[in-house]
Order: sequence, then structure tokens, then C-alpha cells
Amino acid sequence: MEARNEHRSFFVLLIKEMKTKKRTVCFPIMNRVHYARQIYLLNLLQRHPHIDLQLVVGGTAILEKYERFFPAMTKAGFQVHDALYNVIEGGNHITMAKTAGLTALEFANSLHKLNPDIVLIRGDRFEQLAIAMVAAYLNKTIAHIEGGDVTGTIDESVRHAITKLSHIHFVTNEAARARVIQMGENPAMVFDVGSPDVEFAALNKKKLDASAINRSGTGYAIDFAQPFIVVMYHPVTTETDNRKHMETLLEVIDSLTMQTVWFWPNADAGTNEMAKAIRVYRELGKLKNNKIRFVTDIMPEDFLALLHKSSCLVGNSSAGIKESSYLGVPVVNIGTRQCGRLRGPNVRDAGYSRKEITDAIYAQLAHGVYKSSDIYFKPHTSKKIVEVLNNVPLQTQKKFYEQ
Repeated sequence: MEARNEHRSFFVLLIKEMKTKKRTVCFPIMNRVHYARQIYLLNLLQRHPHIDLQLVVGGTAILEKYERFFPAMTKAGFQVHDALYNVIEGGNHITMAKTAGLTALEFANSLHKLNPDIVLIRGDRFEQLAIAMVAAYLNKTIAHIEGGDVTGTIDESVRHAITKLSHIHFVTNEAARARVIQMGENPAMVFDVGSPDVEFAALNKKKLDASAINRSGTGYAIDFAQPFIVVMYHPVTTETDNRKHMETLLEVIDSLTMQTVWFWPNADAGTNEMAKAIRVYRELGKLKNNKIRFVTDIMPEDFLALLHKSSCLVGNSSAGIKESSYLGVPVVNIGTRQCGRLRGPNVRDAGYSRKEITDAIYAQLAHGVYKSSDIYFKPHTSKKIVEVLNNVPLQTQKKFYEQ
């Protein structure tokens, strides 16, 4: 009888321990977007009583030249569990490929040390593909945010590759969900929750802080009582004319003589050529419009406040497709980088010619603010993601789902 009671007590304690054991979720942050657009989600994960959040920070998020986010994260109350120095600089295709390889080497050590239950991956950058590959080989459950979207550049291939390595899928719209299922993923594991980026834009109540913008970067001190535009133009990794296209855009913005906040391009293949185009244009004295401020980064709340107040966003950033659709900001989307992505009525597409870009900007400035679109917005996006992560069965082996 005593032995039976001992066994019963043992199993009661075991079940209690299983119920109280926290689930660990590792979230790799490789650039400003991974942190900036997921703050609300990260806060919910950190405060959840049954989840331990592990942050691994690397890529440009850790580099001084990109005004690294380490201080901002710790100030916001987040603990950084590991740091990856995984960037090989050079801004070309070889260094991009080598950075992916170095990311795999470095993250393998981090993942082995931290040993989380789930690796939560956001987006479609090349570093994230390396992280997904490592997590798969170490038999970790992988959850992916923003799979199934269609765009231009190598990001398209990377995004779909991460989908095939992932077990849990958080998509932003129904069309994306259909594509993920079409790739052989189990419909029960594909959740249309909307975009965390847009959710954060909807919840952000911070007013524009002029001093925060004008303390960052270099150039003209923007008078935010007057109209201004924002430029976010990044390399297209599958194209070879990035510098030429940047030079054209410089000429267009210069000719507008309008206040401009210009964000530095992403660290991808082609970045150095684009950055060189900006430097040469300025150093040769070609820049006639002295009302441009070049910035590398600002805090996410400040960025959304800036975007919301701007007269137009010009470039090829996904912020023009997603956040701007909800905020109603007029957008001129240039080239192929966002080709195929679901967009709202606020987006006007333009080719690479000076005339197309100029005409599109003037048309958007004349139109003004658009009605808010909810194509990427669903209520409680982050809450739904956290709920799934807390309750979904952990998996390692995948099977192709036959419909």
C-alpha cells in the first residue's frame, strides 16, 4: 500500500511539474525590423506566465554603424540571451552568402546552449534561412511569421524555403495562407492572424518627436510643422542596376526641393553601391536640395509617428505596403522589390525612370491621405500568436500534407 501511494505521489508531482514547466521560445533579431515591428508581440511573450522568451541578437542589430538596438532593448526591459557577430561586410552577393554561412555556424552554438522548445522566425532575410536550417537540424519546432507572401528579389525563394522548414505558420492574409497550404503544409498549422507590424502601427499612440529625428543621422534639421516626405529605398538583390536606380531617385528627390527624411538602405547585396551613390552625389556638390536629412535608424515608435505624419513614402520598403496601408499614407512604390505583394489603394507603382517616379510622387502629393485599409490588420494578432505558441504540440518530423 505504501509503495502504491509513493508511486501515486510521484506521478502527481510529475503531472504538476509538466503543467508548471514553462515553454521556451527563442526569437532571433537580425536587424531593426525584427525588433521594431514585433515589440508588442515580444512584450506579450515576455509577460506570459508559461513562456520564457529568449532573444538572440545579431546581424546589423548589433553593429554600431547601424545604431545598434542593444541599449534600446535592455532599456525596454528585454534580456538579450546571446549575441551573434555574424556580419561579413562588403554589401555584395559573396559577402551576403558568407554572412548566411557564418550565421549558421554562430547560431548553432547559441541554439545548442539555449535549447529552446520553439524557434520563432520572422520574415524572409537570408540570415533567417540559415537560422531555420540550423533549428531544423537540431530538431527544434520552428514557427514562422509572414510566410506565403509573394514579392520580388531573392526574398521570395528564402520565404518559401523557410516555410518548408517550419512547423507552425502565422500568415498575414488569406491568400498567403492558401499558398502555404499549396506547398504541402498542414492547414491546421497555418494561422491567418494578420500582420504584427500593422498591429503595432494601430496600437502606437506616440506623437512625432522632432528632436528624436533631428538627433539621428546627418543633414538638414526637418521642420515638421511643414510638409515632408520619407524615402526608404533598398537594394534589389537579383538586379544589377541598384546604383543607377539610386542615382535616378536622388535626382528626382533633389528636384522636388521638399523636406525629406531619407533612411539608409538595408545591409544586402548592392548596399555599398547604393550608399556610394549617395556619398558621391553629395560630395560632388550635385545635391541642390539642402532640405534632406539622411538617417540610419530611429526608435520604432518614432518611425511610425514619422510615417503617419509624412505627406508621402517613396521607395520600395514593405512599410509602404503594410503599415502605410493601415495609416493611409500615400506611397510611391518603385520597381520590383514588392512585386506581387497584396496592397491597398494608397500604393501607386512606378518603374525606374525619372518621369515615372516624379509623376507618381506629384500625383500622391495631390491626392493626400487615403482611407485606412485593413488588408493586413486583424485584431489581437500578437495575442493569437502567443496563444498558439503556448498550446501547440511540439513537432520535429514534418510530412507533406496531401489534400
